[in-house]
Amino acid sequence: MNQAILLNFIVDKENKKIKVRRSFDASLPIVWQAWTDAEILDQWWAPHPWKNKTISMDFREGGRWFYVMRSPEHTEAHWCLVNFTTIVHHKHFASEDAFCNEKGEIDLSFPSNKWETQFTSTEEQTLVNLTLSFEKVEDLEAMIQMGFKEGLTKGLEQLDEWLKQQNR
Repeated sequence: MNQAILLNFIVDKENKKIKVRRSFDASLPIVWQAWTDAEILDQWWAPHPWKNKTISMDFREGGRWFYVMRSPEHTEAHWCLVNFTTIVHHKHFASEDAFCNEKGEIDLSFPSNKWETQFTSTEEQTLVNLTLSFEKVEDLEAMIQMGFKEGLTKGLEQLDEWLKQQNR
């Protein structure tokens, strides 16, 4: 499994979407697990030197993932809430994502969005397609300004490292 890693990051302001396409040198079941298991997510989701900490996760339709990102100074800075709306095992899941406070109350001063995360198995890799949809183009732009592309790219690189450790 040593094919090139693919990363496409497309900002589609006209349709108020961010589309990310990323391949991983790992089987579909392990990539799926890395995206749906809180213990594994905590190892790669926040861009280093930040750390992710799951407060609670109930990965089922109608369930939610409540987490916080901690700064290198151990400050709990970014609280987030993910509400899972659709899950098709090993194929895709959809969610509504928002920033919130430490009580899980959504913070309307930050952009929220809908995520579609799709998984496709190829002969030697797993392809993950993300589509983030926004109500307003200003929300999309705010997400980009907050460093979403850089943070997600770094997190996905950390996922690559975690996957490599699993193949040893």
